[in-house]
Amino acid sequence: MPSPTPAGHRHETDYDRRRLRQWLTGEARADGVTRRRLLTLLAATAATTAVGTVLDGTRTAHAAEGPIVKPLPPEWFIQRGTNAETRWEALRGTGHHTPNDLFFVRNHTSTPVLSADDWRLRLWGSGLRGTPGEDRPVEFGYDDLRALPAVTRTAFVECAGNGRSYYTTQQGETVTGTPWTTGAIGVARWRGARLADVLRRAGLSRYAVDVQPRGLDAEYVSGGESLGRVRRPLPLAKALHDVLLAYEMNGERLPADHGHPVRVLVPSWVGIASIKWVGDIEVSAEPLYSPWNTTFYRLFGPAHPDGGSAPLTRQATKSAFELAAGAAFTAGRRHVLHGRSWSGAGGIDRVDVSTDGGSNWRPARLHDRPRADTWTRWSLGWQPDTPGATDLLARATDTAGRTQPDLAVPNAQGYLFDAVVRHPVNVV
Repeated sequence: MPSPTPAGHRHETDYDRRRLRQWLTGEARADGVTRRRLLTLLAATAATTAVGTVLDGTRTAHAAEGPIVKPLPPEWFIQRGTNAETRWEALRGTGHHTPNDLFFVRNHTSTPVLSADDWRLRLWGSGLRGTPGEDRPVEFGYDDLRALPAVTRTAFVECAGNGRSYYTTQQGETVTGTPWTTGAIGVARWRGARLADVLRRAGLSRYAVDVQPRGLDAEYVSGGESLGRVRRPLPLAKALHDVLLAYEMNGERLPADHGHPVRVLVPSWVGIASIKWVGDIEVSAEPLYSPWNTTFYRLFGPAHPDGGSAPLTRQATKSAFELAAGAAFTAGRRHVLHGRSWSGAGGIDRVDVSTDGGSNWRPARLHDRPRADTWTRWSLGWQPDTPGATDLLARATDTAGRTQPDLAVPNAQGYLFDAVVRHPVNVV
């Protein structure tokens, strides 16, 4: 069923249709997006694009020796190129918040090592007050940001491709992208300034429609073409609603791999919206496009509209066991299964667990009250009687009434896998 739209928040589906029409009439800008891609999205005839402004964005920084700075012990992480997936068995007993050293890492390139003393956040664009057509930049330093009223929020960050490998292993679908299982998520207690406060202090114009943060990591190259630094526009209504510019994570200074000095936090939305190492924010009076809401982070395939879906926003509903695949359980003994479930549409209202491959289901005990933007921990007692292999399954239902299906609707890039995952174990 469709995700509910909170008061004061414009859902991006209708919003995107409007700005596509504006692009057709020359009233929107596509920075770094090919004309062919937008025409495919529009399924329309030729039109003219305006050239976007490219900022230098130079800052004092040095690259880490590898793509990720922090240690990645194999008992905690599965390394996947420039990324690191958290092993769910490593989360057992860690509490509600994911410790910083266990938090998954999603990088497009390599983690930049930046100095907070040298860091500046530059806000610019036609959506700020000033002379019409003038780029009116406003800068905030690290201390300036910390001097603003601080907000603390518990929220998950999750890659849109989390669970992608199950399209292939469970459903036989061929998809592209990093083959995550379900460990591309973490929940933290974030502290920072409201993006709304920063925008208003910068001189937000009543004509502003889009806000586009951009990171300070290296330019991303895809298919031999540089797409520039990672950036993705947000509708102004979302930017003013609940978005943070975070500088602390679980009571500590934001670690380098997670965005130091400052990152964007967009609760409940796909992780690409929560830009790390943010260095500039374009505030625009015209709709914006980037490769990260056109070529990537849309749903393509036979089950989706020609040209792809609207840009991805809210996350899907998922569940995972705090358990290694293939874990062994002793027959005739009582065990307690533990796991976590979450959703981008609201809190988790119910979790049902099957210990026999889906033939029978029992409700799990929930250890957290239903809360938006974060997960719910749960447990279930189990005494297996018969030795052999079996699959454990967990199926969550959120407060919006969404329940995990048996099959996820496939898409070419493997986003938003929401089906019940079959977790293999052995009874000995």
